[in-house]
Amino acid sequence: MSVQIADLDVRSEAYVARLLPILRVAVKGWFRSEVSGMANVPDGGALLVSNHSGGLFAMDVPVIALAFFDQFGTARPLYVLSHDLLFTGIAKQLMSRAGFVPANRDNAEHILRSGAATIVFPGGDYDAFRPTADANRIDFAGRTGYVRTAIESGVPIVPVVSSGGQEAQLFLSRGEALAKFLNLNERMRSKLAPLSFGFPFGFSLGIPPNLPLPAKIRTKVLAPIDIRAEFGADPDIAEVDRVVRSRMQQSLDQMARERRFPVLG
Repeated sequence: MSVQIADLDVRSEAYVARLLPILRVAVKGWFRSEVSGMANVPDGGALLVSNHSGGLFAMDVPVIALAFFDQFGTARPLYVLSHDLLFTGIAKQLMSRAGFVPANRDNAEHILRSGAATIVFPGGDYDAFRPTADANRIDFAGRTGYVRTAIESGVPIVPVVSSGGQEAQLFLSRGEALAKFLNLNERMRSKLAPLSFGFPFGFSLGIPPNLPLPAKIRTKVLAPIDIRAEFGADPDIAEVDRVVRSRMQQSLDQMARERRFPVLG
């Protein structure tokens, strides 16, 4: 089955500019976000690769996007590779205007070859719903497609690491066995039925959704990785992935050591 390539011109700079004050209230007011190293994103096509935290209310995109546009302005687009569920009904138009596109390799390469930057979360919901005990672990669930995408598009990988988002509530289990029993993969394209504990409903399987605690989120943009310059003309995908995750893990470990209190930061 052929994949329909996203129309990148649907993104509206004016629409994004109107969203930024709303995002700023959330990420600066509630989550007190701090982002460093955004100047490490090079000109032209770049694949930002980040860990994903916070469950249903993962705030990585708003935090990173606000810092990106503060650094480069809204004229430079940042496209977000996202789950298909965000493109159902009226949400499709709203998300597309903000620069969200369905997450597949064709769209990623289309964006990168156009000279734009895009961000991907290889771990997806598996990463976002990781148990609190693994809050400071980089885990892409073995997914390495992002490396091949960067290689074939001829762009650098820019690792991005966030700390604090997984403290927005207590994540107990991904609920993979329950999801399989409920056949959620067929119904909702999800292999998870995550169990969490938070405010105001206590224990939750996602419905009803608990509100996120005001956990302080710190994000660091690492130095870009020129794959062929560092790994040669025929890079080994598994080795590139290992190095990317290793550098991200080292940074996350450092951020965790600097974090003094849960939620407060």
